[in-house]
Amino acid sequence: MRLISFTKNGGSAAGILKEGGIFPLADLGFADALSFVAAGEQALAGAERIVGKLSGKSLPPLSTVKLLAPILRPPKILCVGLNYRDHAIESQMEIPAVPTVFAKFSTALTGSGAPIVIPAATQKPDYEAELAVVIGRRGERIPRKNWQDYVFGYTILNDVSARDIQLATTQWTLGKSLSTFAPLGPHIVTRDEIPDPHVLDIRLSIAGEMLQHSNTREFIFGIPELIEYISRFVTLEPGDIISTGTPSGVGLGRKPPRWLRPGDEVVIEINRIGVLRNPVVAGMN
Repeated sequence: MRLISFTKNGGSAAGILKEGGIFPLADLGFADALSFVAAGEQALAGAERIVGKLSGKSLPPLSTVKLLAPILRPPKILCVGLNYRDHAIESQMEIPAVPTVFAKFSTALTGSGAPIVIPAATQKPDYEAELAVVIGRRGERIPRKNWQDYVFGYTILNDVSARDIQLATTQWTLGKSLSTFAPLGPHIVTRDEIPDPHVLDIRLSIAGEMLQHSNTREFIFGIPELIEYISRFVTLEPGDIISTGTPSGVGLGRKPPRWLRPGDEVVIEINRIGVLRNPVVAGMN
């Protein structure tokens, strides 16, 4: 199942993709994607039964809507830094002994197709292709062996970073949370469609040039370890996003650095999930 959010009548709505069409979650009594995720396994199973009977029926086509981030206001966006060995090396940082976890604010979210807006506040905007995990159940101190019970699904996050702001202090949150600096989507793929998220190719290109290309098998800390570690300190809630880190090839690590520029189009693809595509524009001075 693939879950989306989109604009509708000046507001937002959520739906399930079925053969290029959209089955609205409002027909099941859910106002948005977050409430559907929070409703748990019973709601998911019920939706699968209903949508499974719709083959051949006319649904509003995906091409008629503007996508938003699939979850508009997740309770938390938790990101993992330096989780690919090659990225830690290019950043000239030690391989971490425990996960490096920081936050992005949900006001940074934007959807596939929407612009990444570069404000005058930063001169060093960077891209980071990442696999993101969507939490489906509330949990604390989750044992590693039970990690899948707490996963709703997977999506793509571009951890856009204002490097000059991020690295001005030891606290990364401000440099990670500028408006539009968290493109997410294009949809959430439920966990049943991805039996093993640790074998996924991940690629990022700009203007047809491949800048990042790796596989999630290169994680330093796998998703079971991340869920166990984070939930030891933080209560995980339905709709929380855990973004699992980026591979090598970011702009910061290139010589000379390759910062995002107005006119760029950033395309991230993770196999079995889809393509997240965002143009880059200049913000107001």
